[in-house]
Amino acid sequence: MLTGPQKRSIDIRLFPAYRGLVKTPFVRRAATAALKVAYPQGDRSVSIVIADDKTLHDLNLRYRGFDEPTDVLSFGDESDASLAEANANEVPPFPSMPGESLSLGEIVLSYPLAVRQASEHNVPVDEEVALLIVHGVLHLLGHDHANPDEEAIMKAFETQALSVLFPKQTGSAAGGA
Repeated sequence: MLTGPQKRSIDIRLFPAYRGLVKTPFVRRAATAALKVAYPQGDRSVSIVIADDKTLHDLNLRYRGFDEPTDVLSFGDESDASLAEANANEVPPFPSMPGESLSLGEIVLSYPLAVRQASEHNVPVDEEVALLIVHGVLHLLGHDHANPDEEAIMKAFETQALSVLFPKQTGSAAGGA
């Protein structure tokens, strides 16, 4: 049996095409920044998948009913309710391994779409990827942007987390997701 506080883990999986383009320590820092800002006392784990447009398109269609790729999706027990399938009572809960810290869930990010958005927003790709990771973590924590008050809270957390990652900038990517 484990004793004492459990360390928060961040599991990162990259599709093979992005292994030379995305640095896992950077992805871990982005997720950690979001967790420290919005869930400082938490010990829950997060899983992040850096995927392609096709995967995000398929997931977006299956879980949200939108027949298009999207930049980032968050899946977790207490995340965005819009990601529940129509037959949600048949879908098992997000699994957790015995003896490990509980998981907030999984974030799946489209790297090619992040690259395109970085170009559109005139920011470095790392900033756009960081914004999407932070945005995804905040959704796992139950934050949303469905109304102006919720959106303002979410944007404030995004700006705080991005300022940790990019301290000399003013959160130029914060308007991206």
